[in-house]
Amino acid sequence: MTAPFPYRPWGSRATLFSRLASRFAATKPGSFVIRKLTPLDRKLLERTAGRYTVLGPIGVPVILLTTTGRKSGEPRTSPLLFVHDGDVLYVIGSNFGQAQHPAWTANLLARPEGRVAIAGERIAVRARLIEDPAQQEDVFARFVETTPAYAAYRGRTTRDLRIFALTRA
Repeated sequence: MTAPFPYRPWGSRATLFSRLASRFAATKPGSFVIRKLTPLDRKLLERTAGRYTVLGPIGVPVILLTTTGRKSGEPRTSPLLFVHDGDVLYVIGSNFGQAQHPAWTANLLARPEGRVAIAGERIAVRARLIEDPAQQEDVFARFVETTPAYAAYRGRTTRDLRIFALTRA
């Protein structure tokens, strides 16, 4: 059996502030603000090996995923919300509901190896695209439980949102 991924949540999704932040994130201006915070969040996550995130106080679980650029061959790092399932982490390419898939998803399709920073650890991972529609819906529902903004993101685009299962490499 594979060792479970560490999990060290902080903050709370049950607070009024968290609920308001989630509603704001579901709006186009909210998505814009979060995209602008991404570079700051990336730096904080890198510096703390995934212990702390800008979104942490509102109880949102975030990892730092590093993939290899499919064209450049260079490391590409993205802060992503995730769903923790013991020895599997799920990530979703919502891209805030934009028309195009986020680049990190194409990177994983081209080369499924990567690395995550989570709860103070850096762990090599292997990604698998979830293709089963029933499993996609089950995992997507778990993302909506994390933040209802995902329902808004899916409603903004006609593309299928790519969902990946990350396991230890």
